[in-house]
Amino acid sequence: MQYRCVIFDLDGTLLDTLEDIGDSMNTALAEFNVPPYEIDRYRYFVGDGMEVLARRVLPKELCTEDNVSRCVTLMRREYAKRWANKTRPYAGIAELLNGLTSRRVACGVLSNKPHDFTCSIIQQILPEWRFDPLLGARPGVPKKPDPAAALEIIALKKLRPEEFLYVGDTAVDMQTAIAAGMFPVGALWGFRTAEELKDAGARVLLQHPVDLLKLL
Repeated sequence: MQYRCVIFDLDGTLLDTLEDIGDSMNTALAEFNVPPYEIDRYRYFVGDGMEVLARRVLPKELCTEDNVSRCVTLMRREYAKRWANKTRPYAGIAELLNGLTSRRVACGVLSNKPHDFTCSIIQQILPEWRFDPLLGARPGVPKKPDPAAALEIIALKKLRPEEFLYVGDTAVDMQTAIAAGMFPVGALWGFRTAEELKDAGARVLLQHPVDLLKLL
């Protein structure tokens, strides 16, 4: 199969965002007098959007609808202040994107991060490369692993599903790719384990971003 487009997850795939997310949420949690979590624990908290993140980090006795909503608001406020403090592309991402560009393979982003943050982060941290489309979580569009946004991308690009590689670091990403008919590729440099990715249906696991070029 000749793959003509690569769709990337954002957090844990293109960019290491974990510390900025963890620092932001820990600051938000201080408003509830909740002790901070170790940053590494956020590997398993993130990936399903801010509301789910809030539900995962709030203690059960505080996890009311009002508190979840307030936590999301506080998280957005704190993340807006510091999302660029420590976030960086993973080693090898620039080389991968250059390789895809030279091969004229289109690139896109599909994230469960809010759409405004997704666009701002990509435009500031990876400005040299074109991502079309660039989609984060939007009102009225189900989040991954629902394939709605991935199917939207397929329609926008006017390609067949099997012409897409979908690269992500979580089970949610693999499930999204499979549901949309894309080829699921697991990123081992990200937040989750090889076992999780394999169990979720990853067809290929990559140790390093540039390894993706071998699939083209």
